[in-house]
Amino acid sequence: MTAILAITFPIYATLALGYGVVWKGLFNAADMRSFGRYVLNIALPAMIFSALASRSPAEVFQPGYAAIYTLGGLGTIALSYLLLTLRGTDPRRRALGVMGSTCPNNGFIGYPIMLLAFPDQAGLVLALNLTVENLILIPICLLLVELADAPPGQRLLPRLGRILGGLAKMPMIIGLALGLLVSLSGVPLPGPMLKFVEMLAATAGALALLVIGGSLVGLPLHGNRALAAQISASKLLLHPALTALTAAVLMTSGIVTLSPSLHSAVILSAAMPMFGIYTVLAQRNGLEGAASLAMLTATSGAFVTLTLLLWLLA
Repeated sequence: MTAILAITFPIYATLALGYGVVWKGLFNAADMRSFGRYVLNIALPAMIFSALASRSPAEVFQPGYAAIYTLGGLGTIALSYLLLTLRGTDPRRRALGVMGSTCPNNGFIGYPIMLLAFPDQAGLVLALNLTVENLILIPICLLLVELADAPPGQRLLPRLGRILGGLAKMPMIIGLALGLLVSLSGVPLPGPMLKFVEMLAATAGALALLVIGGSLVGLPLHGNRALAAQISASKLLLHPALTALTAAVLMTSGIVTLSPSLHSAVILSAAMPMFGIYTVLAQRNGLEGAASLAMLTATSGAFVTLTLLLWLLA
């Protein structure tokens, strides 16, 4: 257990530090947003590019991992949608609940954890996660949000096209695409260029955690507590459980083969709390209260669930 806490304690100590420096006024919310833009637009894209460009195509392409992560996410979307419908949740709150249950924060929380748990695989795992999330899971969830406000009979394809077009412009996706091109070309990066990219990538982990911790300060803590609790439980328990079940079925049947580290990583990736822009997206529908409660509950509760999951997977 000491070895497990050596992974989770530094993560949450850094989150607490981020919360503390904003709460005490050393930095403010605007500073956290600036730091967050740096991580999203420079540090994480550099890290993803470095992780892919320095590997062979055989190492980069992991269809088994992607299949497990995709099916686990789609199962979570379907089951959380069903549970929220049975609960009588209105379309806007249902879309919010599905998104919170399915979209993990692998950039700001998952990557630092992978960096401590699986340092040699952390960059590759993040690249695989972001590919599935940005091409499949997030577009579906955003489409549900848009459909909750759409007039009856409005066409889906134009909306989906706009969502995918917006995601394709993200620096992390551009970094991923460029890294894949370098990997496929087989031409190694010049030493000075590689060192430059690695230097930028090294700034991602701790700063990302500080941003998440600082962003928790001042969240509105009013809203539908029952809905927030259900979303948090789905994100921390349902999503990793369905991903683990998918992995067990595909690996036992021989359809998929994964190394022990990637098997653990795919389940841990699904167990991360929801992504950082969750409350921002909820504001569009006036649901930031429930989203903030869910995000705060999931982020703090993940200390326990991730610690136990790391212990079970060790």
